[in-house]
Amino acid sequence: MMSSQFDALAQLYEDFSALPFRQHLEFPTVLGAVGTVNAERKVLDLGCGSGVYSRMLAGRGAFAVTGLDESAGMIGYARRREEAERLGIRYVAGPLPAELHGTFDLVLAVYVLPYASSYPELVDLFRTAAGALRTGGELVTLPIHPDLPADPDYYSRYGFRLNPLHGREDGGEVDLHILSGSYDTHVTAHYWSAPTLEKALAETGFGPSQWHRHRLSDAAAAGPDTFWRPYLDAPHAGLLTAKQLTGRS
Repeated sequence: MMSSQFDALAQLYEDFSALPFRQHLEFPTVLGAVGTVNAERKVLDLGCGSGVYSRMLAGRGAFAVTGLDESAGMIGYARRREEAERLGIRYVAGPLPAELHGTFDLVLAVYVLPYASSYPELVDLFRTAAGALRTGGELVTLPIHPDLPADPDYYSRYGFRLNPLHGREDGGEVDLHILSGSYDTHVTAHYWSAPTLEKALAETGFGPSQWHRHRLSDAAAAGPDTFWRPYLDAPHAGLLTAKQLTGRS
């Protein structure tokens, strides 16, 4: 998952999480899809980065949260936060330990699939999620939206640019240009079409997938929608869910 490009970006990802589009669009949408987390649900935050969602889920009452990431820099930052905040989150760098396979009720994978640069890598990511889940467990993930606009400046008002360098070609590079505060940073991602994502899901033991529309926070929905309408009409990330049918119970 090209972890090296993320090792020095933990603080940027923390700052990026404060952008209005994440606070008022992404977070309500993802947490709405996750649903109730309680003392009986075990959650794996796959590709947890700096731990933004791990901390959210722990704060909402998840029984056990494990954050997994290949970037030592990201995990180091997340562990330092955990040492200070004591939320009970376990952070793991590298592959998921064998003893945790088949133990999770939910795998959350936000902005993870775009870092698969080939179809085998995409399948491997889904296989990791599938292997972590018990039978009937659910995957909630955000790939780049299959209907991504061609205009790189379409999302500039939200603090970033997204340039599909090869159009809607499976595995094609997408340049994510983050323009947040003092940051001016490029990250390489990859585009995957809906049929290809759904094929990879089926190959790794998941049942039928479902795409979800974005929702606004109550605070944003109470005001005029002229700022949010372009994103709602063409979100840069699609929310995709599927249940594991062949994992261990």
